[in-house]
Amino acid sequence: MRKTALTIAGSDSSGGAGIQADIKTMMANGVYAMSAVTALTAQNTTGVTAIMEVTPEFLGQQLDCIFTDIRPDAVKIGMVSSGALIEKIGEKLIEYKAENIVVDPVMVATSGSRLISEEAISVLKERLLPLAALLTPNIPEAEVLWGKRITCPEEMELAAKEISETYHCAVLCKGGHSISDANDLLYCGGNVRWFRGKRIQNPNTHGTGCTLSSAIASNLAKGYDLFQAVERAKSYISDALNAMLDLGAGSGPMDHGFDIGGIYGTP
Repeated sequence: MRKTALTIAGSDSSGGAGIQADIKTMMANGVYAMSAVTALTAQNTTGVTAIMEVTPEFLGQQLDCIFTDIRPDAVKIGMVSSGALIEKIGEKLIEYKAENIVVDPVMVATSGSRLISEEAISVLKERLLPLAALLTPNIPEAEVLWGKRITCPEEMELAAKEISETYHCAVLCKGGHSISDANDLLYCGGNVRWFRGKRIQNPNTHGTGCTLSSAIASNLAKGYDLFQAVERAKSYISDALNAMLDLGAGSGPMDHGFDIGGIYGTP
């Protein structure tokens, strides 16, 4: 029987990130993908123009329909910008005893801009992060969760350790944004494991964070342990970046909008 995975995130109209990237990635990694949409966005690879959130009641109805029919073997949670929506997700995950929850705590854009309010971050910390099996923050997001700057690999390890101990879950601290090439650090149960990677000179990286967390969730759904799931997901995204997918000329500064999910990978 095919395993199943659920993404709870916002829609990306360009198809390169958000639930579109999640669904493509999950299907490429051999699981049946489902989605609960937290918001519609008007966006492309150059930025977000507008956001229209769903109501907490409607999000709850989506989750009820999913869990009472096709129960997910893993859940990936992406960007959720309001405290009320985060509360509803936490409520439903507890109600249905969801398993293999991967939270990509999308809080800070690559530009450094905050994407959710301080109030929403507080609710995220209180209601959602303690439910996770794994958090996948990038360096700026790990700094928000840790409350300190991260400037070296040793500080990555310390941040991951303290975040893990605070929220009682594993932490994959992604180094690609700042201090290292593409070296990610997994902290789990007191054990530290580095996943070494070389930075790939590909400008089309829209959606890589969504894709990595979705690939990890997919592999957890299929029964791999956390180390194996991360290792397979890292291999998947590295292969996709190395392929240098080009969707054709456009008009923006990233005119080959990268759609990393669903094109490459092995079930």
